[in-house]
Amino acid sequence: MVKKILLLGSGELGKEFVIAAQRLGQNVVAVDSYAGAPAMQVADAFEVIDMLNGDALDLVVAKHQPDLIVPEIEAIRTERFYDYEKQGIQVVPSAKAANFTMDRRAIRDLAAKDLGIRTAKYLYASSLEEMYPIVEEVGMPCVVKPLMSSSGKGQSVIKCHDDIAKAWEIAGSKGRGDSGDVIVEAFVKFTSEITLLTVTQKDGSTLFCPPIGHVQERGDYQQSWQPAVVSDADVKVAQDMAAKVTSSLTGSGLWGVEFFICEDGVVFSELSPRPHDTGMVTLAGTQNFSEFELHCRAVLGLPISEITLERVGASAVILADKEGNNPYFEGVEKAAIYPKSDLRFFGKPTSREHRRMGVTLAYNTVGTNVFTCVDQAKEMAALVTVKNK
Repeated sequence: MVKKILLLGSGELGKEFVIAAQRLGQNVVAVDSYAGAPAMQVADAFEVIDMLNGDALDLVVAKHQPDLIVPEIEAIRTERFYDYEKQGIQVVPSAKAANFTMDRRAIRDLAAKDLGIRTAKYLYASSLEEMYPIVEEVGMPCVVKPLMSSSGKGQSVIKCHDDIAKAWEIAGSKGRGDSGDVIVEAFVKFTSEITLLTVTQKDGSTLFCPPIGHVQERGDYQQSWQPAVVSDADVKVAQDMAAKVTSSLTGSGLWGVEFFICEDGVVFSELSPRPHDTGMVTLAGTQNFSEFELHCRAVLGLPISEITLERVGASAVILADKEGNNPYFEGVEKAAIYPKSDLRFFGKPTSREHRRMGVTLAYNTVGTNVFTCVDQAKEMAALVTVKNK
């Protein structure tokens, strides 16, 4: 049966989701705050609205009468989702999940206080004046994040007293949504970071993808690889934590659950109710289904019997270094010469410093050292330069 899907947020992750949905015969309307967003380029229709405007969101829902609403970003008036569910519209993964996970306060309190899952020590601040004693209590170094943001936007590290005011300013200028509050989080001494892509099904068991390792800079991922080098014991703990949180939030879909792997165990970090940027490594064919195909199948209620590792692989980001319009790429021919590789450009109509414009992908047979793929993906990305007309 063909279903109409209203995709709220139309970035590069949304674009891959649209392609996966259309391959399964579905109809997608892509929504974002600007025209020409990546997912709009491949969707059946599109709308340009401010998704933090509840009335505008209501009008789009009423106009298109979707069967499913699939959020791709945080900056949405998510409290309206409860009304849409009452109207018989399926919200992915659920109105509760979307509402909780768009707000770091809700998801962190759920994990730490309600479910008893191990997290970093954290407190909230509503003003710069509150920040000073809270930072002292949490301890330095610590990480400051807006309660609503994505891909590390607005995130910074406080190493000394002089960093506090700057961290507050960064969080306020880069956060999304209405809340001006921030979370102040103790710095975790970790040996690695992983993303555990978790799939919850309507009528099936919860499945886990092989863990994905990643490196972050400025709070945004730079490289990711699959599988991550993690002990079986730590993977099992992470799976148990992910299952608890996703079960509590309810609904069907793919979740990106982030963890710190420390010498003394696993620490829950964050969770997204949708495909994760580090999961773009799955576009290298590392799994039998990419994260986008898994998300689509889960939200449509199609059974997924298993997730298997088919290759080892890695991704590396291609970043812009300045602001501009109509970006294009140089060095593609040099990068494309590498064996067992691929490139994906997102089609964003504008660039800015550090904006992710594409990814390089490298892969090899299972059993190969995955870090050879990481090195190749990084080499390829370094050869590609973003230019503007």
